[in-house]
Amino acid sequence: MPAADTIFALSSGAPPAAIAVMRISGPDSVNSAEALAGSALAARRASLRTLRDASGEVLDRALVLVFPGPDSATGEDLVELHLHGGRAVVRAVSAALAALPGLRPAEAGEFTRRAFLNGRMDLNEAEGLADLLSAETEWQRRAAGAMMGGAFSRRIEQWRQEVLVLSALTEAELDFSDEGDVETQNNDKISEGCKRLHDAIRTLVEAPGVEKLRDGLRVVLGGPPNSGKSTLLNALVARDAAIVSDIAGTTRDVIEVPVSIGGIAFLFLDTAGLRDATDDRIEAIGIERTRAAMDSADILLWLGEEGTGPAHPHLVEIAAKADDPTHARKGPDAVTVSAKTEEGMAQLVTTLTDIAKGLLPPPDQFAINARQRDLLAQCASALTQAAEADDWLITAEHLRQARLALDALTGRAHTEDLLDTLFGRFCVGK
Repeated sequence: MPAADTIFALSSGAPPAAIAVMRISGPDSVNSAEALAGSALAARRASLRTLRDASGEVLDRALVLVFPGPDSATGEDLVELHLHGGRAVVRAVSAALAALPGLRPAEAGEFTRRAFLNGRMDLNEAEGLADLLSAETEWQRRAAGAMMGGAFSRRIEQWRQEVLVLSALTEAELDFSDEGDVETQNNDKISEGCKRLHDAIRTLVEAPGVEKLRDGLRVVLGGPPNSGKSTLLNALVARDAAIVSDIAGTTRDVIEVPVSIGGIAFLFLDTAGLRDATDDRIEAIGIERTRAAMDSADILLWLGEEGTGPAHPHLVEIAAKADDPTHARKGPDAVTVSAKTEEGMAQLVTTLTDIAKGLLPPPDQFAINARQRDLLAQCASALTQAAEADDWLITAEHLRQARLALDALTGRAHTEDLLDTLFGRFCVGK
């Protein structure tokens, strides 16, 4: 992706639409837009122009906006063409731009990558933008907005400054501790500072991550055959996702159904009925998968006999089939439901969302991903080693490693492979 190239792409949704936004970014963006418009364009003013190709054929009547760099979304000269959103118009304007010298179609995420390379955003803000674009629930939107808004990056910068202070104190020890007329007395200050910073970082590392927001909390429905798991699943997701039958063993495999409830993403899993023994090899495999699903569940809805479910921190006893006079009753802490009459369904939904709120990052706060968590863990480990070292050279090196981990978080230190992976998540026009 040569930075000297001028790139273009459709940045709005796929046509047809009322308006299609074509973005052009790079050193020749203004000249190329003026070539289509036929005259000079004023900066930061919407101009209504007739766009023509090199042969003079009219392409469209469009609004043209020029944003000179570095004060633009990408940090370089950028132009937006607000076209009529028909497929033929978009194709014609794209062909006219491609025919101009020095222009080429953008690759996935290239606009945002240039914004990062030109200092308009850091890696954390770019990841927040990627999450925002893919957000499907309200909690996902809020967390992504907080990350994109720079809340996490500001905290990282604060920690980085604290590490720099600790490094400066360590350098003072290295430079002056052998001089009798210089009293440093920084030993306790450095050690306590490292420990305090370590504790703050570990708190964030151990907090719920963005993966639960993005992938959904795993809610497993478990119990013996014919306990009402599939019927309850269908009622929760409001569609016939699982086959319902009175024949024991109908569900042979784990069925996964994603759904959003109360702005929270859930992944409901219907499972094969549990029983001690079966001669059916396929059913035995299903039971094995059921046990594995329950082990990995964030929330377990237990439809079996009360007190017989597996040990789980978020097990909810469900007394299903409340419309059936013969249904098994449970204690007052259980949720009694009927998928047919909807009795207790509202209570079950409330129970699920209440548990979920304790398992997810708080709303309106950023949530870190696996890359960020790994780097923060590396930083915390380096701080611990710095606090425990009995040689100032070793302390200085561990503080340098802590600082490098924080630099990698924001992108001060990065690899091309990392950038390719990150920006490959974006669409072409972003």
